[in-house]
Amino acid sequence: MLPKTSVPKLTSLPTARAASTRASMQSRYNTRVLSAPAYAAKRQQHFMRSLAVITAAAGVATVSQYYLNDGRLLNTAYAEAPSTAEQPDIQFEKPRKRGATKEENRDLVSSQHLQVRRSWENPGVYACGSNAGKVVAPDSDASYIKTPRRIKFFDGKLLRDIKLDSNLGAAIDEQGNLLQWGVDYSKETTQPTVTLKGKNLISLAISKDRIMGLSSSGKVYSLPVSAADQAAGTKPSESSWIPFWSSTSPISYRTITPSDMSYSEKVSTIAGGQEHALLLTSKGRLFSMASATDAFPTRGQLGVPGLSWDNKPTGPYYQPHELTTLRGFNIAKIACGDYHSIVADTDGRVFSFGNNTSGQLGFDYNTESAVVDTPALLPLQKLYAGSSQTPVVTSVAAGGANSYLTVDATKIASRNSDGRHIGRVTADTFACGAGIYGSLGNSRWTHVQGTPTKIPALSSLFEYDETNNTVIPIRLASISAGNKHVAAVMNNVAHTGALNTDGETYWGRDIVFWGGNEHYQLGTGKRNNVNTPTYIQPLDQVAERKVRGKEEHRFQITPRSTVRLADGRKVSMEQRVECGRDCTAIYSGV
Repeated sequence: MLPKTSVPKLTSLPTARAASTRASMQSRYNTRVLSAPAYAAKRQQHFMRSLAVITAAAGVATVSQYYLNDGRLLNTAYAEAPSTAEQPDIQFEKPRKRGATKEENRDLVSSQHLQVRRSWENPGVYACGSNAGKVVAPDSDASYIKTPRRIKFFDGKLLRDIKLDSNLGAAIDEQGNLLQWGVDYSKETTQPTVTLKGKNLISLAISKDRIMGLSSSGKVYSLPVSAADQAAGTKPSESSWIPFWSSTSPISYRTITPSDMSYSEKVSTIAGGQEHALLLTSKGRLFSMASATDAFPTRGQLGVPGLSWDNKPTGPYYQPHELTTLRGFNIAKIACGDYHSIVADTDGRVFSFGNNTSGQLGFDYNTESAVVDTPALLPLQKLYAGSSQTPVVTSVAAGGANSYLTVDATKIASRNSDGRHIGRVTADTFACGAGIYGSLGNSRWTHVQGTPTKIPALSSLFEYDETNNTVIPIRLASISAGNKHVAAVMNNVAHTGALNTDGETYWGRDIVFWGGNEHYQLGTGKRNNVNTPTYIQPLDQVAERKVRGKEEHRFQITPRSTVRLADGRKVSMEQRVECGRDCTAIYSGV
């Protein structure tokens, strides 16, 4: 049972399903006690009488022992009556309200149920962290937002993607249009403004001074952050749905097209750092490019050996370059830190390149090779030496000077094994790079971590799946890494189908935060850095306390579900988390 006084730190990560099962068993055992206050009082009287009898019996036994040993008490261990000061408070389930609806009673019984329901009824964006650039609270002059607060502009809105910097906010609305806000866009604008329209964008990447957007058709658009630069730059000609008719774009932007693309090939995924971006195609080919206006990448993050401003190929400086050293590897996952890149192929192999001054590439730092400009294969098997497990990387993430890997390790038969658990999969999470802010998540404050280190709170976890009647590993659904802090969403069993059932409640997925917190970007309400994954409080504290009083619960994020919105539309949506530079957003995504 969670303590009343504070939000618990993550240790063994009990899942919502396990907690619900325990609560259900306790509820069945104490059905009459918990549902009848009069009977509960009577039960308490019986308890007090029993305690008095036990105490009296203990006294008689003590006196008897005294006389049986010639007036001397033996110096041996004996059972003491438990101290009442050390006993946890007995918490009873709140009685159901008379005349209340089933939904009101389920809100009262389960904080998770209330959170899931409100995420559907009130979609929008919550943000916290640094507000120096008017990003997390565009209409406020506060320097910091200490706990997640709704951005009013997005109330009732669904988004396809969102990216945050300390001075820039960028998002894609439900129609695929780009919205921008923050002082780097315009100091006069106090709310998000539509800039690039009609491109059907699906995802974003941002650099120091440019935004890149990927459309559903695979086209990549690059535009300056500043509204002034958008107005003053070269504006391309755009075609119209009317034959033989074209017009000029109202803002300046570029179209990025990798060379030698086959007829059916298109860009499927983009990722960006401070000065570079990666483009992954539907054929598993990887391209890199310069993504900033004022700097050409010089720290190997493009992954092209020897490439510099002086010897770049003829053409625009921002043209994409294929990473020919990765030909033959079907790349499936990509991620960018500030000045490094990490990618994984469909076979679970990982390659990294770029700046390695903090060990973020997964190799020990070497003063003679602080920059690695060719994709290097990480020796993952060394992480499982002597364990009789075969590792396969399932996802990668990066941010700032850190990299993260999720791994499925399968138990195999070996000479020294006893034959048990053969084929069992264990899900682990590793981190490398800078750890001075706690972003390694391993309870340590480490300056440089070259060899990936396991995050204990997110590794080797299992739960019981009642639907399939089996024990399954708990994986991560996603990791979002900012420049100094991280959020991870657990892929634990969730339940969002209790609408037409009696007595059941919704529950979502566990989400934890750790790392740098000097700008309150973790959403804990405090400013101390955190070096181990921890929970935060529910997003909507007003609704929570209105129903459940001062009890404190952890935030659970809502997985993808098909729901009906207030306007009558039926949509598939989920809550997502995005860690940016010194700030965080949790939004309703489609």
